[in-house]
Amino acid sequence: MSDRVVMGDRALSWLRIRSVARRHAYVLRRGPHRLFDVTVWPVVDVLLFGSIGAFVAAQPGVGRTAYGYLLTGIVLWHVVYQSQIALSTGVLEETWSRHILSLMVTPMTELEYAAGVALFGLLKLALGVGLVALVAQIAFAFNVTALGWGLVPIISILLVTGWVISLFVIALVFRFGSGAEALAWGVLFAVMPLSGVFYPIRALPALLRPLAQLLPTTHAFDAGRALVDGRGMQWDELGIAALSTLALGVVAVIFLGRMMKVFRRRGYISRYT
Repeated sequence: MSDRVVMGDRALSWLRIRSVARRHAYVLRRGPHRLFDVTVWPVVDVLLFGSIGAFVAAQPGVGRTAYGYLLTGIVLWHVVYQSQIALSTGVLEETWSRHILSLMVTPMTELEYAAGVALFGLLKLALGVGLVALVAQIAFAFNVTALGWGLVPIISILLVTGWVISLFVIALVFRFGSGAEALAWGVLFAVMPLSGVFYPIRALPALLRPLAQLLPTTHAFDAGRALVDGRGMQWDELGIAALSTLALGVVAVIFLGRMMKVFRRRGYISRYT
């Protein structure tokens, strides 16, 4: 009997997760402008950085290394961008539509809701990153899959890192209201240059290098550049990236939990209804 109850609870949990994903898919279909992040930005980014790379590579005495760095970097960066934006804006949608109070009185747990948004976010991720890779192939004859299976663990770490960053953004939105929503995009503009997306971090000012070393994205992108250079997988860099992502994730979950307690205790729900 207990096994049946457990199986029934799991089925209900899966149905709730699916309902969240389907709801966000419906919102996307009803508002095509929401596709901006997975259509316009990817194309603009590839054309911008691909053109810069092509120009640099065409200069006398300059190899094509920078070209590979730029195009590989922009493909991998969109893994972070799409995963973070999908989860952050998924929660923000509930505040913009003043639907958050309705969610709080349902039997759905926070974990189920986050899983549903993340599930839908994977679809947006596939669309966004797929479009980046396709445009890079068509416009610049750059096939990112030629780098091999080493991309799989790198992409996995960057995917999780994007989710972790979004947890910090969501926590700040719960604490300070919708005014903190600018962080959903703003934090990425701070992480991007510090991570050495297109260059080794030795190119950064010396003052910023210690901070860059603390970011898991820095080590993941360094492993990506190693594939471009033909140096093979840098497992040490990948290990550092994985461990720092785990540590950052623990901090993010604790921080989010505390902000949600403050959110409930102080009645901040009134900011969204």
